[in-house]
Amino acid sequence: MKRKPQRKTILKIVCVLVAVIVIGFIFSLPSTVFADVGNNNRYDTESGSSSLDSSGDSGIFNLLIYLLFELFGPLPGIIILIIMLVILLRLKKTGKLKKIQNHLHNTRNSTSLFSNDMDKTVAVSEQIRLVDPNFSSDAFLSWAREVFLKIQQAWTDRDWKVIRPFESNELFALHNAQLNEYIKNHKINVIEKINISNAALKEFRQDGDKEVLIVELHAIMRDYVIDEKTRKVLESDPNRDWNMKYLMTFNRKVGVKTKAGTSNKSTTNCPNCGAPTEITSSGQCEYCDSVITTGEHDWVLSDIHSIK
Repeated sequence: MKRKPQRKTILKIVCVLVAVIVIGFIFSLPSTVFADVGNNNRYDTESGSSSLDSSGDSGIFNLLIYLLFELFGPLPGIIILIIMLVILLRLKKTGKLKKIQNHLHNTRNSTSLFSNDMDKTVAVSEQIRLVDPNFSSDAFLSWAREVFLKIQQAWTDRDWKVIRPFESNELFALHNAQLNEYIKNHKINVIEKINISNAALKEFRQDGDKEVLIVELHAIMRDYVIDEKTRKVLESDPNRDWNMKYLMTFNRKVGVKTKAGTSNKSTTNCPNCGAPTEITSSGQCEYCDSVITTGEHDWVLSDIHSIK
């Protein structure tokens, strides 16, 4: 009468160990991060290692194998590992292993960062509201997400003038020059299937006559280079998802306040008069003649780069 409960207990232990080992193995695989728009070295940037004994996750993996062999003996342990290997190979062959890996990494990163990001956003927002009572972190982060998406789309379309309203003069000139290199070489850097998983306020400070606000943004996207004429893929994998973390730096002049109805409303409205507008190459609104890319009326993006 006592054997059946013991067998059930052993079976449960085996199932739990196999599940944890599989997850531990997936976590030990490398994840990839690439740099910001315009960085030609993005596809060579790798983080993590494929070596099973070079990380904390791998140590746990090896420990679980040891415990499995000790608890159930070499033969059952080998059988379980073979089954696990067959499952992993099957998942890899069907492309599901990469999706599971990305999902688990993203879930682990999101759950560990979400509470910290929320706390940081609240703290930074309160700091800004001391000098700008109308500031809204929700409105600003929504606008920052829109800016990020506009940049990626403009990069793919090779039409950088659409981001003129919200980039500083220096950043616009830099990105425009980088994009012209792709056009000159008859290449298109395709960025698609963008999913912004999280965005949070990271830092607020005063730097001379400027206020600086930094946003940390997490995103997943596909990024590859094709030939302009043949559409042949030249760099990267069009079916590969890239996990990225960016720092977006916004500037405005000290003393500028959030204006209800115009500030951070959209990336196509003048922050001074609120009118839908086309911005000239000098960053001037065609309706009110205000130069809106210097931070005199609202926030402008002055830098964007990826971090590991």
